[in-house]
Amino acid sequence: MQALKMEAQGVRLSWQAPSALWRKGASPRLVEARREAVALQACRQVGGGCPGLHPPTCCLPCRLPGHPVQNVLPSTTFTALLSKTFPSAKETCSPLWLSPSWFHGKITREQAERLLCPPETGLFLVRESTNYPGDYTLCVSCDGKVEHYRIMYHASKLSIDEEVYFENLMQLVEHYTSDADGLCTRLIKPKVMEGTVAAQDEFFRSGWALNMKDLKLLQTIGKGEFGGEPERVGALGGAGDCGESREQAPAVFADVMLGDYRGNKVAVKCIKNDATAQAFLAEASVMTQLRHSNLVQLLGVIVEEKSGLYIVTEYMAKGSLVDYLRSRGRSVLGGDCLLKFSLDVCEAMEYLEGNNFVHRDLAARNVLVSEDNVAKVSDFGLTKEASSTQDTGKLPVKWTAPEALREKKFSTKSDVWSFGILLWEIYSFGRVPYPRIPLKDVVPRVEKGYKMDAPDGCPPAVYEVMKNCWHLDAATRPSFLQLREQLERIKTHELHL
Repeated sequence: MQALKMEAQGVRLSWQAPSALWRKGASPRLVEARREAVALQACRQVGGGCPGLHPPTCCLPCRLPGHPVQNVLPSTTFTALLSKTFPSAKETCSPLWLSPSWFHGKITREQAERLLCPPETGLFLVRESTNYPGDYTLCVSCDGKVEHYRIMYHASKLSIDEEVYFENLMQLVEHYTSDADGLCTRLIKPKVMEGTVAAQDEFFRSGWALNMKDLKLLQTIGKGEFGGEPERVGALGGAGDCGESREQAPAVFADVMLGDYRGNKVAVKCIKNDATAQAFLAEASVMTQLRHSNLVQLLGVIVEEKSGLYIVTEYMAKGSLVDYLRSRGRSVLGGDCLLKFSLDVCEAMEYLEGNNFVHRDLAARNVLVSEDNVAKVSDFGLTKEASSTQDTGKLPVKWTAPEALREKKFSTKSDVWSFGILLWEIYSFGRVPYPRIPLKDVVPRVEKGYKMDAPDGCPPAVYEVMKNCWHLDAATRPSFLQLREQLERIKTHELHL
């Protein structure tokens, strides 16, 4: 720590927010140390006792003098840690949409009515509609009863009465907070979902908040999507055609733009027309915990009342791996390059595996390529701790392990299955998996033991790695550590040429 202070050359940079250090050009080492210091302070408030003894909920390694370096063991998400440290946003927080704690997700009508007891006129919450998938329901307590108003989603807009339309739920709630406008009462008090914290407070206190005034949005470079909305069998991550049909459901779309932040090129996910900010917050919260040279690095988050919500990440000049493979092809990309991409992704996944995270949407479309041809895993909208569950209706069928589709069983071994599919994509130069097989027939055939043939020109040693990833028994699949070692042996013995 003393060395870091000396590095700051007399300026008390080491006590500023990590995002401020980054803006002022401090070294990555200093920024990293400050981020850990901020989180460590939160840990102390949670756990107390020895300042180097992290509580069970801590998601950071202990690097204080006299304490051994430990692996990162994120038993809870960084958001959950902050929620324990800063338990709730004030109910008077204005505007309300900056604290979307009134959104309770998938709960039933009966559950909503129980949550709104005892009756209090103006108490409200928003939930996903059970009768109309893709729509939402505003539940309002009034005169001892609970009224349920369907919020219809149409043409990327939301409306209760089909007369007044809103870009997102936050605008809708703010409107009916100021004026009942046909409802039984105006919205007075949100029923806060337990464990939530104001978005702007969460990112500011954890050192990830950036200033919108310093960001210039230059041009749209793609579309992104977040994993929080119904997505039945299509790609859940943006660039690239996954070759699968979609149900028409309101996904959480975002423009991905090239930006300039104080002279640095950055990529920016801009969310302005989303139905809920929950998916945005989930992905951003995951990204605050992950730092590896083969993961797309989060630089900061912007939460603005008028301009929207933004995730700012490093800029990956060559775009998605699937598009890169398709546009270059065999004449440009040799065996060395394909194996390097495979190893890059494998090392990123080994890191996630070691930290008990499951990506759940690993595919070539969700891997980005930098200017110097480094492949980095991105799109963490579905990334969760290994112990959590997932709605299988949101998963891309051709990339997802059979046990995950059938029994909602997710583990690093289900990511290994997806990695095998990604290897097939790499060595087929971006082809859609299971060619010439109708989507509805993929799962039945796979469960009977079907494995795709090797792509044309694929080295036999690499194809063996693919097949090892596709064992129906998840327990017999290799770990990412073992996969990396296998790929390194292939590289060493030039079996990929």
